[in-house]
Amino acid sequence: MPEHEDMTTRCGFVAIVGAPNAGKSTLLNRMAGTKLSIVSPKAQTTRFRVLGILMRNNAQMLLVDTPGIFRPRRMLDRAMVAAAWTGAEDADITLLIVDARAGLTEDVREIVSQLAQRNRRVWLVLNKTDLMKRDALLPLTAELSGLLPVEHVFMISARSGQGVDDLMDRMAAELPVGPYLYPEDDLTDLPDRLLAAELVREQIFLQTHEEVPYAATAETESFQERPDGSVRIEVTIYVARASHKAILIGERGSRIRSIGERARKELSRLLDRPCHLFLNVKERSGWDEERARLRAIGLDDA
Repeated sequence: MPEHEDMTTRCGFVAIVGAPNAGKSTLLNRMAGTKLSIVSPKAQTTRFRVLGILMRNNAQMLLVDTPGIFRPRRMLDRAMVAAAWTGAEDADITLLIVDARAGLTEDVREIVSQLAQRNRRVWLVLNKTDLMKRDALLPLTAELSGLLPVEHVFMISARSGQGVDDLMDRMAAELPVGPYLYPEDDLTDLPDRLLAAELVREQIFLQTHEEVPYAATAETESFQERPDGSVRIEVTIYVARASHKAILIGERGSRIRSIGERARKELSRLLDRPCHLFLNVKERSGWDEERARLRAIGLDDA
């Protein structure tokens, strides 16, 4: 019989916070071994909390990915920042992800000062450390630790996975003792409808350039189960200007077909079932200032 201690279960929330492009979503996906949060080369793509559920060493880690915290201007920005801090408030452990190459930027300083006021358990995770010499990391670690009390410091590469296993083992060991909150085989509580919209939006980011992605959002209008086990999904993409609509649709509809095809493949893989995806593009100026639209994409008013 195994010892009683080995049967003890632990469960808790881990918030992942950091400046835009620090590598938060890449880390979440690396830890969970699947794609739970969209990753794009452009900043500020995550607009709401994504809960990745990760089982490790008799521990259930509930990973909360938050939008990059930055200085808000529009209502959409304010809602994103509010969602990020809500994620941090709920967490047992907060992972502060810092791009080691970018160092102590103004955005990082702002986040550090906010965390210092909140009196949370913070672990410092320096990302992209495989691209730097060890000696260069020590002053940055010292400077950050001087501004904010941190329990642990980890040096990782979210992209390659270097150092991530150590981080996960420590998280599993230090979460509170308690029963699991979710069935063990659940990977995410992100509703399938939101996942469909996010994957469409990810393709908009990957396949269009300049300002188009920032002026577009995607909403799932209908999600219907079909008798053959497949699902029929309709997603509407809202853009702020007619010129953006033209770019998204592309010559003879080529761009929108490509966005739909790639999003459908990814969605079918994640839902493990055939998906029929239909996309619609509508012009709606000022959508990012509309409260109803913000609620529809999973953000509360801020």
